[in-house]
Amino acid sequence: MSDAAQPTAAEVRAAAEAVKTALDRHLAAVERRSGEDDPAVYEAFNELAAAAEEYDELLYDRYDEVTPFEIPGTEDMPPYTGPEEPSALSVLIRRDYTVVEPQRLLAQAQRVEAADEPSVVGVGDDEASATVHGALGVLFGEFEADEIASRHKEFGLEEGDSTLWVTAGDDTADPGEWLEAPFENVDPQRVVCRFDVSAVFDEDEDDIEDDIEDVEDDIDGDEGLDEDEELDEELEPLDADR
Repeated sequence: MSDAAQPTAAEVRAAAEAVKTALDRHLAAVERRSGEDDPAVYEAFNELAAAAEEYDELLYDRYDEVTPFEIPGTEDMPPYTGPEEPSALSVLIRRDYTVVEPQRLLAQAQRVEAADEPSVVGVGDDEASATVHGALGVLFGEFEADEIASRHKEFGLEEGDSTLWVTAGDDTADPGEWLEAPFENVDPQRVVCRFDVSAVFDEDEDDIEDDIEDVEDDIDGDEGLDEDEELDEELEPLDADR
């Protein structure tokens, strides 16, 4: 990059201030979160990621320095090549759970089984709720997947990673067309958007906050130096013969 196109020191500092502001907004959103999937937290996280990335780029262009920020994203996803105005959509969801309290899981399934008729899907005369495998069938047959996600602790489950993909299609699939293999033949280039939830992102956010604190200390410490450099640029050199 040529010197003429380089960002100014003021632009770099403004980007650093934007990171600080985004960090404060992210913390405020986390403190006010209404649930595990609060959209305000996702929005604040994305704003923080964008601000950190902008600062990183300007810092490198101006000073040839980098930051330790590593923002989880979708860089590995290929570019979107689907229709600009899709007429059909598919929503693919995966949620992982660990059974941490089998007795709680069994108890909840037995309550459902006792209240429902034997003809309900997943419930039979052989008391499906007597086994973990059967209890899972009872609960997921009785409750919507979103309700399981919001009440997972009540069912003795612990959340793992989850992801949601929205893919675009040209035409709506025929009834029963994909039921035998619902998750096969997904074209990554037709993914309109995706949302990932993972504990590794929480760890990365903690690391980012620590890194930003270190950068803020460095910025505050170098502030006087930057002002001196700008002042030197404005002063004309002294004539040694005077």
